[in-house]
Amino acid sequence: MASLKEVRGRIASVKSTQQITKAMKMVAAAKLRRAQDRILQIRPYAEKLGEILSNVTSTSEESLNLEFSQIRSLDRVLIVPISSDRGLCGAFNSNINKAVLALTHELKSEVGASGITIMPLGKKVRDFFVKREFEVIEDHYQVFENLSFDTVLPAVNFALDSFKSQDFDRVYLVYNEFKNAAVQIMRAQQFLPVLPLEADEAEPPKNTDYLFEPSADYMVEELIPYSLRIQFFKAILESNASEQGARMTAMSQATDNAGELLNELQLTYNRTRQAAITKEILEIVGGAEALAQE
Repeated sequence: MASLKEVRGRIASVKSTQQITKAMKMVAAAKLRRAQDRILQIRPYAEKLGEILSNVTSTSEESLNLEFSQIRSLDRVLIVPISSDRGLCGAFNSNINKAVLALTHELKSEVGASGITIMPLGKKVRDFFVKREFEVIEDHYQVFENLSFDTVLPAVNFALDSFKSQDFDRVYLVYNEFKNAAVQIMRAQQFLPVLPLEADEAEPPKNTDYLFEPSADYMVEELIPYSLRIQFFKAILESNASEQGARMTAMSQATDNAGELLNELQLTYNRTRQAAITKEILEIVGGAEALAQE
């Protein structure tokens, strides 16, 4: 049985840890509120832009040069996994790593290991794939240090320019989509080339005959790249909100677990203290009896 001093030390240590996890939970909750507000504001705009983009790329005139929807023979693939810069958020980062590994395993049969390049966004996923000797582009992984559309722009421009110049024939985004604080949905979706909008069998096809103003060429040259940048930024905001939700949930569970451990340690302390008192009483009684016999 542990001594009273050891049990008191463990109790003090667990209390200190509980205070830290409780503080981290409160910080994550505050960050989650801001991140959730941002993603709820951008979602309707991004989803409508994505719908228009898919419709335009699937129904526009053949004379238009829709370079971002061109399907080419698959030789080189760029995967963009989005993680966090810090840990203590449960399985958030490990789920991203597992999803990317599963995607690379699937793509290796088509392009081989040499045909896959990783462009990580977030320190955790960057460290994971650098250690495993993947071909990694490390220029844009620090986007979360000061998250804004401007800080994300170099990363998305690299993906767009690389696809245009045919350095990569397909681009994937792997990220967690935010549902609520406790639930994140893993997404591994094709970003480029743009996929046509899937028709819903339950609904009749919609009229997608667009009138372009000022011109169709302007739509292709300006609005389509802008829409793709918004889709990319939305994925990062989804991941950021998911990270804060996962961290808040993990710290809440850690705080509760610390409380349960404290109860067990307090019970152990009381039992140990009672045993020590009983032992001292027995020693005193035994000593008194020995003196009486003398």
